[in-house]
Amino acid sequence: MKTVIATVEGVSPYSQSKSYEVDKLQGEGPDDYERRTWRNRLHVNDKGQVFIPPMGYKNALAETAKFLSISIPGKGKSTYTKHFEAGVLAVEPAYLGVEGKDVQCERLFVPSDGRPGGGKRVYKYFPVIPADNISGSAVSGRKIADFMGGIRSRISR
Repeated sequence: MKTVIATVEGVSPYSQSKSYEVDKLQGEGPDDYERRTWRNRLHVNDKGQVFIPPMGYKNALAETAKFLSISIPGKGKSTYTKHFEAGVLAVEPAYLGVEGKDVQCERLFVPSDGRPGGGKRVYKYFPVIPADNISGSAVSGRKIADFMGGIRSRISR
């Protein structure tokens, strides 16, 4: 097994949308409920610090491997995708240096059922974190060094 420490720098704002269940207050309308509860969409630790969950990084790496479809040298048309899905593990959350109480929100017009292209749309509030607050996580995996070498050679071409 190889271990890699990767630093990730944000290039665009980051928004979280963790699922949550909070009861509505008596007589509370949908917009009032959203305004009161949107911070529940944040991933925060017991000290209130916002983080990107480790599985978020793992899934992002697996999706990147799938999208890039870089072939493994000497393995025909085989790509790194299955190695990233099965052999990569993000071991620590990436703390963003922001406390949940300090995060701002944005109001978006989104499908009411949460599915892209859904028929009915409603306004919901989502936390948004500026790009300059996004950095860092530890990642380990058995084929990651080979994959990173492949990315570097593609970028330098």
